Amino acid sequence: MSAKPQTLVVDNPFTGEPACEVELADGRVASGVLDRARDAARLWQKSPLADRIALCERAMAAMEARTEAIAADITRMMGKPLGQARGEVKTTAARARYMMSVAGASLADVVLPLDGFERRIVREPVGVVLDLPAWNYPLLTAVNCVVPAILAGNAVIVKHSPRTPLCGEHFARAFAEAGAPPHLVQAIDCDHAQSERMVADDRVDHVVFTGSVFGGHRMVEAAAKRFLHPTLELGGNDPAYVASDCDLAQAVENVVDGAIYNAGQSCCAVERVYVHKSVYGRFVEAAEPLVRAYVMGDPTHADTTLGPIAQRAHVAELEAFMGDAAARGGRVIAGGKTASVDGRGRFFEATLVADCDQSMDLFNRESFGPIVAVMAVASDDEALAKMNDSRLGLTASIWTTDRERAARLSRSLEYGTVFMNRCDYLDPAQPWGGWKDSGRGVSLSALGFEGLTRPKSIHFRL
Repeated sequence: MSAKPQTLVVDNPFTGEPACEVELADGRVASGVLDRARDAARLWQKSPLADRIALCERAMAAMEARTEAIAADITRMMGKPLGQARGEVKTTAARARYMMSVAGASLADVVLPLDGFERRIVREPVGVVLDLPAWNYPLLTAVNCVVPAILAGNAVIVKHSPRTPLCGEHFARAFAEAGAPPHLVQAIDCDHAQSERMVADDRVDHVVFTGSVFGGHRMVEAAAKRFLHPTLELGGNDPAYVASDCDLAQAVENVVDGAIYNAGQSCCAVERVYVHKSVYGRFVEAAEPLVRAYVMGDPTHADTTLGPIAQRAHVAELEAFMGDAAARGGRVIAGGKTASVDGRGRFFEATLVADCDQSMDLFNRESFGPIVAVMAVASDDEALAKMNDSRLGLTASIWTTDRERAARLSRSLEYGTVFMNRCDYLDPAQPWGGWKDSGRGVSLSALGFEGLTRPKSIHFRL
């Protein structure tokens, strides 16, 4: 008699009730998924690019048609307010369509003219891509890989986060409904050990992982004996510098939103705010009412702007961050505590903490919570030094009306993306990736196809 399959039960972070239950694949099931992906990849690599683009368009249309069901699943599994979850479906489709629009130019042969020779650089699909997305933006972190991989001629296996397992199935269903060849996009749910065994399996040709620095190390270790080079999009402790000449109202509004949107559960959320001393007091004063305006509540209700914390253990971690900040002289102006709404939900209040210093945990580790942590600086040079004083390097933002100041600072900032007067944003026309421990490799843009393809040199003497 065969053993009963293991299951995963995901709790609803607002109600505490089961949000979903999925069956976890064992080694035998995972092996079958890998075999089917190999077969699908061999066929799909021969398909014309026009067919690949058309398939991706139909798949995105299928997801858009299921917007309400998909958004409801996201809200139920990780607590994102329903309106924001609907917005994620819309942004997912838009991001996919951008990658479709640049696929032709990005994947085209590079011709190198030389009399008497035919020389070209072509990009061939790698084969089977294993995508391991994150729960905080469960569609966006997946589409960054899935659609470019299909456009490049690969098969994809989506092993989604155990917090949001249903989202992998949404991608697989959309491509099946769009008429994809069998098993071109598959979803699998399994434990971490099985995920690592799949990474180490010769049938996987490339791995894309979005998650924590710790998880990134586990992926690299699992792939170490195979010369795989996984693409990693990891954590951030992203700084913002509010310069003396900023448009203060714009800076305050955007920095607060960049820190608290999605309950701060974003790899590119603003986590460290350095404000020039000449505008420091006004910045803190203006930020307080914006922070206090966030409404905790049922994430299915339209008036809720701050959802619960997705992961059960993370509430205590946020309390520890705030305890450390207080012990080191931080002044909590708003929030700073765990909360519930009518006895339900694992919430953390929207928080403003001033008079921070560089020694605080908030300024050295990713907090992943709705916290605006503010520190005064005396000069551009001091801000630059403190912004770069981090092992993480995903994004940084500069708030100034002086384009030259932003350009000067951006040349020295050790981050994958540097913004001026913008933050917590991802532009699919530009490569998305981190420096230092925030990851390696990139997704999106023309460069996003590089990890999903292999270059081949064609050199013919005519």
